[in-house]
Amino acid sequence: MIAKRCFDMVFSLIGLMLLTPLLLLISFIIIIDSKGPVFFIQGRVGKNNKDFNIYKFRTMRIQSESKGLLTLGNHDSRITQVGYFLRRYKIDEFPQLLNILKGDMSFVGPRPELRYYVNFYSEDDLRIFEVRPGITGLASLKYRNEVELLKAAENPEEFFIKTIIPDKLKYNKAYIKRRNFFFDLKLIFITIVKVVTK
Repeated sequence: MIAKRCFDMVFSLIGLMLLTPLLLLISFIIIIDSKGPVFFIQGRVGKNNKDFNIYKFRTMRIQSESKGLLTLGNHDSRITQVGYFLRRYKIDEFPQLLNILKGDMSFVGPRPELRYYVNFYSEDDLRIFEVRPGITGLASLKYRNEVELLKAAENPEEFFIKTIIPDKLKYNKAYIKRRNFFFDLKLIFITIVKVVTK
């Protein structure tokens, strides 16, 4: 997958250079909007089942993780005013261009999960760590409204572990079987369309 890695490196670098003024503006707005750091840095599981730190713009109030790991709905009370907008248009994901440039992630691949939830994977499920995790992918597209599904669930944690995780893994394994450079480009295009038309 040399073409995939070259694409990731070139376009993540171009993206960071072109978006620098916007990234600085967003950082300034986050600082004004609420107390706390600009970035949210969290441990996730990546290729070869190794941990790495994922970067996002902070969209929640400080110490929100102490109230639960899952986000329940687009209007979770922990989300800041600016955070709602950043999440709606996936702008909070922009700092992950750094993860892509570093080689932690790719533009396309299984979304990186918390180690806590990876501990529920079966031996066969660990096959998804053959590839770099991505910003978008088959499972990400299907579950783009995941937070609303969790909000509607009677027991969000149980629903996530017993229903969403197994289904996501099914789609992630399907991606690994089908993956090629042109399929990645197709998924990127579909993602952009869905975000713009949301």
